Amino acid sequence: MAHLGVGIGWRPEIAEAVERLPELDWVEVVAENICSGHLPASLLRLRERGVRVVPHGVSLGLGGADRPDAGKLAALGERAVALGAPLVTEHIAFVRTSSPALEAGHLLPVRRTRDALDVLCENVRIAQDALPVPLALENIAALISWPGEELTEAQFLTELVERTGVRLLIDVANLHTNRVNRGEDPFAVLDAIPLEALAYVHVAGGVERDGVWHDTHAHPVPEVVLDILAELRGRVEPAGVLLERDDDFPAEAELAGELAAIREVVGPAGPSRARPAPAPRSSAPAPRAPEGEGPAGPERARVRVGVEQAALLSALVAGTPVPEGFDRRRVRVQARALAAKRAGVVARLAPELPGILGGEDPYREAFLGYARNRPMTAGYRRDALDFAEHLLIRDLPADPVARRRLTTWWQDRVGARPPRRIVRWARNLVGRAA
Repeated sequence: MAHLGVGIGWRPEIAEAVERLPELDWVEVVAENICSGHLPASLLRLRERGVRVVPHGVSLGLGGADRPDAGKLAALGERAVALGAPLVTEHIAFVRTSSPALEAGHLLPVRRTRDALDVLCENVRIAQDALPVPLALENIAALISWPGEELTEAQFLTELVERTGVRLLIDVANLHTNRVNRGEDPFAVLDAIPLEALAYVHVAGGVERDGVWHDTHAHPVPEVVLDILAELRGRVEPAGVLLERDDDFPAEAELAGELAAIREVVGPAGPSRARPAPAPRSSAPAPRAPEGEGPAGPERARVRVGVEQAALLSALVAGTPVPEGFDRRRVRVQARALAAKRAGVVARLAPELPGILGGEDPYREAFLGYARNRPMTAGYRRDALDFAEHLLIRDLPADPVARRRLTTWWQDRVGARPPRRIVRWARNLVGRAA
């Protein structure tokens, strides 16, 4: 990897502040938030200054049971070319299922089994063949653990690299999240993964509530995360380190201070807080399934992975029973977090809705009631329209003025008559036929 240096996640809300940050080496942009033919002016100015830009995808779902979507791969490649990026990055996660058709709107952990690894490796090779630049994959943060896993995190990542040649994007904040939520030792992971495959590193903040760490990207980077970064720096000099911040953006000086703290840890003198480097990583592969007990072909592995993922996702977003072996309390926490995230994203995409419904609290209460048994199937913009339709069919909101405003808002975006009138017409038609 070429040297990237220290950078920050570019977001429209802090675009001007990012341009003014001193000693900024590079930025990362969420790939789905830009169009290759109409790049934001701020990103163009940064590129003119020689600041590298790396697109970071969030929707491929390479850990899912289905093969990656050719259109999404093409779009990711186009963004890489438009930005002159040296690589693109994605996640080791699944985000949707096709049977039933459900969207998580979030990165969910892959079960670390031979089946899941086989599916992931094939999906990665498909993506590598389609992309014009190298691919790196990020370890994700998780609230829940899968039962009956066959491989450790380090074994899973190591074999993924060995079988595909893909690079790793190690998020040290996610390692801390998984220490709190799943009891996984971040230093054991760093000891055992192939750090020679490291593309770059993510650093972010979060918050702990009731013994659960939430990887919010909306809080300052805690010392425990910088400690893990120092541990990594004690083993290898990363080509790049990036600060992620996605919400509750602080003052420009605070962002600059967090970047300075990161530079201090990864600077040329090395980190002052790092422990001595561990013994060299063992190259021994993870144990394989006994002959005859492994997957009977890649398609059957995909079927098995798809069934497992659909059962979990349905419990998270559609209120179906929690699959056997999962921590039910943690699944409920994850389900609430997914619904809250949906509410927040929809409010950002359709800021008129909280105003129409009387404020943030009434909006959130109404949306969470809608989302409890109404899974997202076609993205957040469609979710906003479905939410409005859900209310109008029920003659909500109760205030006639607010209901007329919501009707107008909905009509302007779908070009149809108000859904409550359609439903009443259909009911009358059925009644006459009876």
